[in-house]
Amino acid sequence: MADLQGVTIDLKVYPTGGSAERASAAASQAVASGAKIILGPVYGGSAKLAGIPAANAGVNVLSFSNNPDVAGGNVFILGPTFANTANRLVRYAVKNGKKNILVVNGENPAETAGAAAVVAAIGSNGATLSGQTSFEMSQTGVTQAIPEIAASSRSAGAEAIFFTSGNDGAMPLLAQMLPENGITSPSTQYIGLQRWNIPPTAMTLPGLQNSWFAIPDAALTQTFAGRYSAAYGQQPHALAGLAYDGIAAIGALVKSGDANALTTQALTRSSGFAGVNGVFRLLPNGTNERGLSIATIQNNQVVEIDPAPRAFGGFGL
Repeated sequence: MADLQGVTIDLKVYPTGGSAERASAAASQAVASGAKIILGPVYGGSAKLAGIPAANAGVNVLSFSNNPDVAGGNVFILGPTFANTANRLVRYAVKNGKKNILVVNGENPAETAGAAAVVAAIGSNGATLSGQTSFEMSQTGVTQAIPEIAASSRSAGAEAIFFTSGNDGAMPLLAQMLPENGITSPSTQYIGLQRWNIPPTAMTLPGLQNSWFAIPDAALTQTFAGRYSAAYGQQPHALAGLAYDGIAAIGALVKSGDANALTTQALTRSSGFAGVNGVFRLLPNGTNERGLSIATIQNNQVVEIDPAPRAFGGFGL
């Protein structure tokens, strides 16, 4: 709020307790009190229900969710999406000669959805899907899948393997066993849909050295964390940046003085908004596009190898 450069926003808080039903009731109360836009809630189910009374009043919802299934109509999601990350990484891979991509995912809803986003990104960004392999979400399942993944990579001449797994799941085991089976990065480039620098101890894994993954704009994120820490004496919560971005978008539009500042047309302006973690814009389908950096791990440290764009140009970044 302090960064809005003279713009005044009447911000009212309506607790939901993480309940979708309470979110719906809170949205009804907010629009009855004259709310012109709703920021929140966090969870996808809550956002979907909150969107109903808001839609009846012609009010848009900026949810902190990252679930594209609840986006659309008057509900926008601010959370980072698989599609946005996949598109950024596939474009970078194609640009750097890694066009033939094998997709590997765990068999759970999140990774299956992630794999679908990667496959779509491959199809829309000039890459070639060399194959797709999945595994049961267990140590035995990963171990049994390793020979198939390695064989598929060799037979298809894959130039890259795009994994949907994170370090809280199968990735440490994959990163250990695939090199033991002769598939190493960057000879066959490892690409991650999740951030492989989390937790920091994962950066010591030999198999993740020279991999590629996406992170928010490193310089802006560091600046925001420093300012937040100085003001509140602690590191920002993961949702703090999204909350800031939502207020920043609202403030930028209200500053224009346009009576229709918070309409869908205004919210989805092609130039987007300047967020604390990088430039972002809301899309007509209710999802978002964010400027992301490409990072790797070298000598057990994160290295930004392709900085995030600071502005949008044309279609995509």
